[in-house]
Amino acid sequence: MDKATYIQLLANPQTISKENLSQLSTVIEKYPYFQSARALQLKGLKNENSFLYNDALKVTAAYTTDRDILFDYITSKHFVQNEIAQVIQQHDASVLEMEVVAESVSEAISLELDKQMKVELKKADAIFNPELFQRKLESIKEIVPLPQPESEPTALPASEVSLEMDKPLEFTKDDTHSFGEWLKLTTAAPIQRTEESEQVSLQEKKFQLIEKFIQQKPKMKPVEISSANKDLAEPFTQSSDALMTETLAKVYVQQKNYTKAIQAYKILILKYPEKSGYFADQIRAVKNLINTEEQ
Repeated sequence: MDKATYIQLLANPQTISKENLSQLSTVIEKYPYFQSARALQLKGLKNENSFLYNDALKVTAAYTTDRDILFDYITSKHFVQNEIAQVIQQHDASVLEMEVVAESVSEAISLELDKQMKVELKKADAIFNPELFQRKLESIKEIVPLPQPESEPTALPASEVSLEMDKPLEFTKDDTHSFGEWLKLTTAAPIQRTEESEQVSLQEKKFQLIEKFIQQKPKMKPVEISSANKDLAEPFTQSSDALMTETLAKVYVQQKNYTKAIQAYKILILKYPEKSGYFADQIRAVKNLINTEEQ
């Protein structure tokens, strides 16, 4: 790709063709930290509605210096490519000097979401309980004749419902939590405990602790009086209704966290009752996917 073509694509990213995508892949392979080229590639894949978009977005997030800028780029309709390149360049120097302090904000949000999700599930389960509505329906029939219902779209069989796992995820400005969850697709492998470690007796463990204590010869330090720790995660915790979106449900499906995906769709039925039929179809599709993988 020559310089003139690249500048033209920066000015008009909507004109990126499949040939340009191939050329951009070559450029990125040679210069993996060339962030404007990666941004152009994302734009081109999104224009083509390519199944490669989600993987490219995750790789771009790994190479970018500021994921907030990347999130703004993929959720903004009027974000110009040459502007993002300039902003990224301005941030490079400040990012190198920035002191990073590890916080457990995302973990706290996940724990809060799991806790509140259980409460919401009790409400959601009532929707799938026909006995809850049967008694009320019979009493209403005695008073007023039921009107003829208008024709409603019939629910699709689970085999025909598509979870759209191969399509680009549509993030919005309110999906920052979903974006962070999606970036954690690679989960830690479970600890493989050997039979030998399980057979270690409690007595041997005590001896090991005593031996370690003798070798280290620790010294007692005076107690330092410090101010009470402030929960930094508290301002970021929101109710499950605020955090739950259809995008987050799709993220759980991609993570193969099917239990959370089903729970998410149940909460969405409460949140958006007008789309209850669609979300019920998605639940059936997830259950069908579980049965397929178990075979």
